[in-house]
Amino acid sequence: MGKTAAFVLSTLQQIEPIAGQLAARVLCHTRLLAYQICHEFKRFNAYLTDAKVAIFYVHKDLLKNERPHIVVGTPGRILALARDKNLALKNVRHFILDECDKMLESLDMRRDVQDIFKMTPHDKQVMMFSATLSKEICPV
Repeated sequence: MGKTAAFVLSTLQQIEPIAGQLAARVLCHTRLLAYQICHEFKRFNAYLTDAKVAIFYVHKDLLKNERPHIVVGTPGRILALARDKNLALKNVRHFILDECDKMLESLDMRRDVQDIFKMTPHDKQVMMFSATLSKEICPV
């Protein structure tokens, strides 16, 4: 909760919601964690901004109908949505990796994260979080 609250609160404090524009992208290694993070965004968002938050593992229609400002999801799903032109990443100002060690240890997931990263603007804030960062993954 403390680690999640750190990036959720800082993102909500910095975000300037613009209608129909994605501003923050949160990647995590499992759908369950994505759901938990999304829940925390919604919980804190009730007191801070008018930002729309969405979790993605199935619905691309949500992107067209609700136009979220903050998207939480796994690298594979987010990459698929971006490649299919269902998720525009050109306005992302915050790029967040939760449990980054888990995503960077897996070569397939690391490649997806890198591909998503390249689709976002050069000028953005990047935050990487982990509770269990091993010595082996630090250089990565």
